[in-house]
Amino acid sequence: MPMATIVAGSQRSTSAGWPVPEEKRLVTVLFVDIVGSTALVERLDPEDVRILQRAYFDTVGGVLRRWHGVVEKYVGDAVMALFGARRSDGFDAYRAVRAALEIQGALDRRPPPGAPRLRVRAGVATGEALVDLAAARDGGHGVASGAVITTAARLQEYAPPGGVALCAATHRATVGLVDQRRVPPVALAGKALPVDVWHATGTTRQAPTRHEGPLVGRRRELAAARDLIVRAVRGRDPRWLSLVGPAGSGRSRLLHELTRAVRTVDGVPVRWCVAHCPPYPQPLAPVADLVRGLAGLRAGEPPATVRRRLTAALTDLVPPAGLTEAVYALEALLGTPDGSGDAARGAEVAREALLGLAARQPVMVAVDDLDRATATLHRFLHRLFAAATARSLPLVVVTLHRAEWTGALPGPRDRRHRLAVPPLRPVETGRLLRHLLGRADRPTAAAITRLLPLVGGNPGRAVAYVASPDAARSVPEAVRREVDARLDRLDGARRAVLMAVATVGAGITAATVARLLDWAPGRAAPVLRALAATGLLVTRPDGRYAVADAVVREVAYARLPRAARAAFARRAGRPAESDAPSVPVVVHAPTAQVPARADADRPAARNARGSHPAPLRRPAAAPRLAAPPRPARAFRVADVPLVADVPRIAVLPGARSAPGPLVAVPAERVGGGRVVELRGWVAARNRRPSAGPAPSTARDRLVIDLKTGKSTAGTADDLAEHPAGPAATAALGAGGSARRQRRGQRPRWVLPRGRPVAA
Repeated sequence: MPMATIVAGSQRSTSAGWPVPEEKRLVTVLFVDIVGSTALVERLDPEDVRILQRAYFDTVGGVLRRWHGVVEKYVGDAVMALFGARRSDGFDAYRAVRAALEIQGALDRRPPPGAPRLRVRAGVATGEALVDLAAARDGGHGVASGAVITTAARLQEYAPPGGVALCAATHRATVGLVDQRRVPPVALAGKALPVDVWHATGTTRQAPTRHEGPLVGRRRELAAARDLIVRAVRGRDPRWLSLVGPAGSGRSRLLHELTRAVRTVDGVPVRWCVAHCPPYPQPLAPVADLVRGLAGLRAGEPPATVRRRLTAALTDLVPPAGLTEAVYALEALLGTPDGSGDAARGAEVAREALLGLAARQPVMVAVDDLDRATATLHRFLHRLFAAATARSLPLVVVTLHRAEWTGALPGPRDRRHRLAVPPLRPVETGRLLRHLLGRADRPTAAAITRLLPLVGGNPGRAVAYVASPDAARSVPEAVRREVDARLDRLDGARRAVLMAVATVGAGITAATVARLLDWAPGRAAPVLRALAATGLLVTRPDGRYAVADAVVREVAYARLPRAARAAFARRAGRPAESDAPSVPVVVHAPTAQVPARADADRPAARNARGSHPAPLRRPAAAPRLAAPPRPARAFRVADVPLVADVPRIAVLPGARSAPGPLVAVPAERVGGGRVVELRGWVAARNRRPSAGPAPSTARDRLVIDLKTGKSTAGTADDLAEHPAGPAATAALGAGGSARRQRRGQRPRWVLPRGRPVAA
């Protein structure tokens, strides 16, 4: 099998699976150092120092490996580790903080022989670094380069003994998962301004997500899930319902609405027990959450209150002789849901309690983010479902997970149901953005136009982009983590092809991909088809491939170092950085032509999906301007862009009721084309419009500059002096829709791709 090689600096790396030896990745760096190590070493014999160091490094290294960290180097008595260097799961910062919190406890449980108790400080910083993928292993010196490494080393100096100091980026990535306390900003060496610092104090149970605002879309999915639950309850026929969708797709919101929509069935109250799997949970932590919901327990309640509530919840569900033992077992499960013998006994009691409750009333057991769960939780749910099926109980198990999760589901196929949570339609996405921007007190019109293609129908992305103050220039951190994890779930060949496609914005063929990656002919085609099947790529009508998601392309391109970009550009025979995406970048995939519709939010929506109305009629001979109602000068512009190279064209109806001269102004540059906005025109539908009244004013032509959002009205002579530059007066053949004009010309249309006709 041929292998590709790309030279970066003085290093040369050859790989059969992934041709780029280095990537610019978002990593989390953990720096751990012993407190007072200099004075300690001065008092010890060198042999004792060696024994102490070995015990210390073994303990720290064991904790780091358990949390999938890579030890980059040992410097004296300091340890530096990387998280997310080779593979990211979206929770690299969380894993680093958990490891830092556990290191001190591990040293206390295993003190070095003949040495005093060791105290350590830890600093955790998150940022971008250039990572040598081949060297990203334990002991691989020089794995990463970047300012984030120095920041982590400096932060640990400001952590208390036994404590952990976090940078702002790590704080944002772990808020809600780790208890944190903000401290005054500190001045780090080399930093121009003081740096915000937080101290991590421990882990916390993730609070339930607050779902505010109206439900946008999802009516069909909500109705389907509700009908399935009602049928299962009425027939006393247990069912397993899986709500499937990517991160941020709104699965949790759909579950929240489902709990509100199914409160009773035929007048019988329905009991909901909902649990959530946090990142890297303890084996039975979600079962403990189910018990809390069953007993109505709240966080922080005293042990006496917990025991009283558990006793009341179990009184009618377990035999009186075993009530006390059952309560003790559940207390052990709530205290340490780690899968030990006592916790496993508590899980058995919880299962029997849920089955006993289902014999009295319908019970819904819901688990969010099941793809994070351990095998212990899967066994618990499978046994619960099997027992409910054997007893014909009105019990439904509702699980939420990603589409690519491949865990086995129990029971016959006819009892398992999979309900996909697709992206929001563009019109629905626009409504969601309008609501979020309104709550944030931000202007909506321009922001919706800019964010709609970037959100891609994902509600989680919409929230992240609206909350990010710098979303116009960079991908929000939460979205970057999610996309990084999605890219790292690909194998080496698919990730290589995706990044190669990301470097070419206008679409790419299989032969070009093979040339970029130095592959044998025919090897790239099946990989491209596989990526298209997963939705990461789209196929254009001309057979070329492009990245379906603008944000995925932006992140994939940003991970390539300059040397790799230059190598790809050289092999493609074009200047480097010529197709570099900029935020926002929209890569559209034209699909089958569809009739135009006049919904107010449909134009931007259709642009986001890449579909367009039927082509405009274009004369075969030299274009001629339609006769204007009065003399007007026409202007020729040499650089009128091809609409095929322009991501979006918007048409806003003007005052005219029949086709006439049209002013087109090239404006904001996007990728390799330009955006052109036209006013005073309607899409041609091969019908001659009815004659309408003449415009009430001669100043009915508008020139739109999308960079400033300003428009200028006037005659053709007036437009010649417009500050936007020479205008192009364009016209289309006879056409239009009299029926549409009788409707009053709805507010927005989308032109298909083609060549503007210029005089």
